[in-house]
Amino acid sequence: MNGASREALAAARERLDALTDNTSVDAGAVASELASFGRLLDREVALRRFLTDPAQDGQAKADLLGRLLTGQVRGETLDLLGGMVRSRWSRPRDLADAVEELSVTAELVVAEREGRLDDVEDELFRFSRILQSSTELRQALTDRSAPGTARGDLIGSLLGGKAHAVTERLITRLVTHPRGLSLDVGLENYSRLAAARRGRMVAVVTTAVPLSSGQKDRLGSVLARLYGRDVHLNLDVDPEVRGGISVRVGDEVIDGSISSRLDEAARRLAG
Repeated sequence: MNGASREALAAARERLDALTDNTSVDAGAVASELASFGRLLDREVALRRFLTDPAQDGQAKADLLGRLLTGQVRGETLDLLGGMVRSRWSRPRDLADAVEELSVTAELVVAEREGRLDDVEDELFRFSRILQSSTELRQALTDRSAPGTARGDLIGSLLGGKAHAVTERLITRLVTHPRGLSLDVGLENYSRLAAARRGRMVAVVTTAVPLSSGQKDRLGSVLARLYGRDVHLNLDVDPEVRGGISVRVGDEVIDGSISSRLDEAARRLAG
C-alpha cells in the first residue's frame, strides 16, 4: 500500500491493538465478523468504491456502514470498521485488503492469548512445506472446479485435531477464499503477520542436515544482531543444498550452501 492507504492501515492496526488488549473482547468473534465483511467487500465492487470515495463525507460512509451491519456484528467491530471507512484510501481494493489483514491479526490474538502463537507459526510453515512436496495435495486445494466447501472439508480432514484451531481456520480461509493469492503467498503473508505480532522477523533456514540446538541458538543470535530485532527461525532440511546453509529473510537471501557455490562456479566456467 502507498500514501493514504498506508497511513489508514497503520491507524486501523492501532485501533485493533487497543481493542484486543482488552481481554474481555472476543477476538475470535471480531476476526470472524471482519472476515465476513471482507468477503462482502470483495463481492460488492460498488460498495467498496463508495466506502473509499474521497468525495464522499466520512460520516455518510460510516452511517451507511451502520445501516448495513447494525445487528449483524458486535459494536466494537462496527466501531473499528467505522474508523476505517472514515479514513482515506488510495485505492478501493486497499480497504478490502486491510480488513482481511485485521481479521487474520485478530485470529492470531486468539492464539497469543492461549500462549500458542509459536505453534501457529510453526504449523503454517510446516503446511507450506507439505504443499511444496505434494503436487497432488496442491492440485486438490487449488482446483477451482471443486466447491470451496469441499476444499475446506479437505483441510478439516487433514488438520482437524492435529493443528491449533487458529491454524486450521486460517488455512481453510485461504483455500476457500484465496482473494487472488496463491497458497504459497497466502501462507507467507500469514506467517509474516504472526511474526509481526511478536515483533519478530521470520527467517527460512535451509540446511542439508538438521541443526543442533546450539547451532540454532547461535544462528538466531547472529541474525538478531544483523537485523536489530529477534528473528524466528523456520527450519527446513533439504539434502540438495549439499552442505552449508541458506537463509531467507523476506526478499533477502543469505546463501552459503555448497550447491550455490557449485552453481556459481559452473556459471563462471560456462561464461
